Amino acid sequence: MKIAKKNLNKLFFLFLFSHLFIWTLIPSVSNENLPLDTIEALAWGSNLDWGFNKHPPLSAFAVEIFYFIFGSYDWVYYFLSQIFLITTFFYVWKLSNEIFEDKIYSLFSVFILTGIYFFNFTTPEFNVNVCQLPFWALTVYYFWKSINSEKNIKNWILFGIFSALGFLSKYLFIYILASIFIYFVINLKIYKKFIYKYLLSIMVSLLILLPHFIWLFENDFVTIFYGIQRTSLSSSLLIDHLKNPIIFLLKQTIILIPFFIMAGLLLKKFRVTLNFTNKKTFFIISISLIPIILTLITSILVGAKIRTMWMTPFYLFFGVLFFQLFKSKIDIKKIKKFYKTFLFFFILSPIIYLGISIFDKTKRTDYPGKEISRLVQNKWDENFSNEIKIVVGDEWSAGNLSYHLNSRPIWINDLKNKTSEITGDKGVIYVGNPKILKEICPGVFGTIQPAGYCMIGRR
Repeated sequence: MKIAKKNLNKLFFLFLFSHLFIWTLIPSVSNENLPLDTIEALAWGSNLDWGFNKHPPLSAFAVEIFYFIFGSYDWVYYFLSQIFLITTFFYVWKLSNEIFEDKIYSLFSVFILTGIYFFNFTTPEFNVNVCQLPFWALTVYYFWKSINSEKNIKNWILFGIFSALGFLSKYLFIYILASIFIYFVINLKIYKKFIYKYLLSIMVSLLILLPHFIWLFENDFVTIFYGIQRTSLSSSLLIDHLKNPIIFLLKQTIILIPFFIMAGLLLKKFRVTLNFTNKKTFFIISISLIPIILTLITSILVGAKIRTMWMTPFYLFFGVLFFQLFKSKIDIKKIKKFYKTFLFFFILSPIIYLGISIFDKTKRTDYPGKEISRLVQNKWDENFSNEIKIVVGDEWSAGNLSYHLNSRPIWINDLKNKTSEITGDKGVIYVGNPKILKEICPGVFGTIQPAGYCMIGRR
């Protein structure tokens, strides 16, 4: 099954380029508006802080950097999402090259991920789940490099940096950090000489995270309570400790069916002998399965409802795991079938995405955000002489204004403790319930269903 490494590299980079091009192009031409989570991140980015009411700040920092460079072109944020994804694939590839002698397994370890819809269909929506993907891969990769390079302290520092950035993307990143820690403790006799370097990486992480922790204290841990609310912990019943874990397992099994089909095509027979004494095998099992086991245990212990999209990064190394466990059972004669199935899923996903975008006109991505912003701007120009500097309201309606209006007004969810930000020279638009706004609006009021718009500026 040996293929020239040069050819494998070409295939891999062709795959990366194709994925980047297709998944930037398709949503750019089929969607009228950016998805909800992307607009939400852009709303936060317009008024950057070290945290927001729902999530830590890194996704907002990422989109704001791209907004600063490119402005309000929708394709830019689909491109950003794919940059994050192909960076992820690259470091899965890099780690797999460390694991396998035959590099075709490295290629297949990435190709087989096309059978998991987290890595294709859902990727146009840049959000906290996509944002954490490269840092999940980078954290695992640099931890592996760290424990295999005794003198190179740079890898431990990079491990600490990417661990912090992953946590600043989404708090669920703690599951991969906990899994790495468990692996380290289990192998403490082997890695005892690395303890102080591990502590150094933790210190690096904490230094990066310190501003966010300060923000958390100052904002009453609002993101923590949001996460608790999303898991339905506040209203969980005894039956949830059984029902929610079962639902979680069923959903994960369904999601992985295309992956299992692709894997099954390569096998002579399904038989695996686990060798936990093999360092590489034990590591891949640990970083692939322990995060899922910890998630399942969480659901069992507290009755938490685990939402499907939260599992986005958890399967990144399932391809590496499969080929590490079953490489001796691979049937060479079935490789062509694997390639054909890979191409089938690779092509099918964007076709389905395009079809849904064209025929289903009830999605958020069909929201006429640009047109609404144009109408609002025209109404503003008719009545006021200054620029719109602030929009107040929810992340979707007000966030779309913040993104589409040329003045790039900052977004504020509500004016609680923020009234000092509004001065006489700053034009303000309040977006919300039209019945309420109409009664209390001291300026110019208008309605574009279903929202009302209250405009206050200098005449």
